Amino acid sequence: MTSLFDVIERWDETDNGATLKEAEEVLNLGDVEVLAPLRGRDVLAVGYNYKDHHAEFQNTGIDKSMSGDLPEYPVIFTKRATSIVGHGHPIYTHPKVTSKVDYEGELGIIIGKGGFRILKEHAWDHVWGATIINDVTARDRQGMHKQFYIGKSLNSHCPMGPYAVHKSNLDFNNMSILTQLNGQTVQSQPTTDLLFDIPTLVETLSMGITLQPGDVIATGTPVGVGASTGRFFKGGDVISVSIEGLGTLENTVEDGDGAGKVSQVREHRSEV
Repeated sequence: MTSLFDVIERWDETDNGATLKEAEEVLNLGDVEVLAPLRGRDVLAVGYNYKDHHAEFQNTGIDKSMSGDLPEYPVIFTKRATSIVGHGHPIYTHPKVTSKVDYEGELGIIIGKGGFRILKEHAWDHVWGATIINDVTARDRQGMHKQFYIGKSLNSHCPMGPYAVHKSNLDFNNMSILTQLNGQTVQSQPTTDLLFDIPTLVETLSMGITLQPGDVIATGTPVGVGASTGRFFKGGDVISVSIEGLGTLENTVEDGDGAGKVSQVREHRSEV
């Protein structure tokens, strides 16, 4: 197998991972650069999926299309694959593009078995596991362009990781998102408070679109984003997102745009 995409797609062939063999060469974790677990594809993302966050964001006035009512259907957008970075990698402020870079701690669901028109009652059969997402957002661009794609997709604005964890090791009924900015808690809410639960999201996203093994769904962020307080990222900030069973995703903010740095995105089939 040449990538985690292969591991996920062929999971059943390995007796749920039981027959996976250790590689001949074993590297110390401290001697390698840890990248995001799943790179090379756009992340499927959900907006306004916690009631209190919907309310706080409406008060910011950033999204002029919002109404006072909670969404009747999931609000779906994507984050460009080139925005994905791993744990410990810098988040860049992109000062030539935006002045309002914000955090959003989220549970990321990893699709295992692909599918088309997946019904809610079968959705968990298609879930492989989970990871952590920080849905970093350029708030001014989010409002300026109406649709979220550009405001959500600047380079380095999708930290993911540090791990991809199989669902057999997770209790989805006992998870909370804890986001801390410079050691201060800014978000804390159980993922069971989602307006649209995971089976509903899987059904919605596969209605007319084929989901593939290794696709990642960012399920939405709870209340407490910087847009509601006016506290946006600046160089030197440290942002961390923790979820039970998934560890802690931590990144440091750097001024600039990282121009000239080698992108972490590669064609996943060519990775070794």
